[in-house]
Amino acid sequence: MVFSRSTVSIIFSAALLIPPAYASHVHRAPTSGKARTSSKTTSQTGTSSKSHKGGKRKTARKRGQQSIDSQRATQIQQALIREHYMSGEPSGSWDQASVAAMQKYQADQGWQTKLMPDSRALKKLGLGPDYSSAINARSGSFGAPQPTSSISTEQAAGFAAAAGVNQ
Repeated sequence: MVFSRSTVSIIFSAALLIPPAYASHVHRAPTSGKARTSSKTTSQTGTSSKSHKGGKRKTARKRGQQSIDSQRATQIQQALIREHYMSGEPSGSWDQASVAAMQKYQADQGWQTKLMPDSRALKKLGLGPDYSSAINARSGSFGAPQPTSSISTEQAAGFAAAAGVNQ
């Protein structure tokens, strides 16, 4: 029996299309030792909805920092007092006066005022990270750059050419 290429390709295509036609459209949840607390129902329009049978509902977990500890609040308040955005003595509690002062400070800098406090504001207030105890902080030698008179004219010409500057 001789088959042409088109006949073989039609038979091959049909063989690829037939198995999905017999596939099941029922999706089953994996089984476990616990009984399910919800059942899935399908309406006549084909959309699905879940109905809960008793049980506890999950509440959304709050993420990120929820409050400012009293030591950090005191530091921020001292910085805001120093910058004349607050008056009086630092209380150590992040109260409405502290929030208002930080919002005013951030607004004056052109930054957001809804999230408190902004990391840029803390850094500008001098409350950023302290790298004085870093491994290379003590041994680092950062000398002043060499004066231009110590650079050879050929090297200076090369720098100027690379920068696109005429001497």
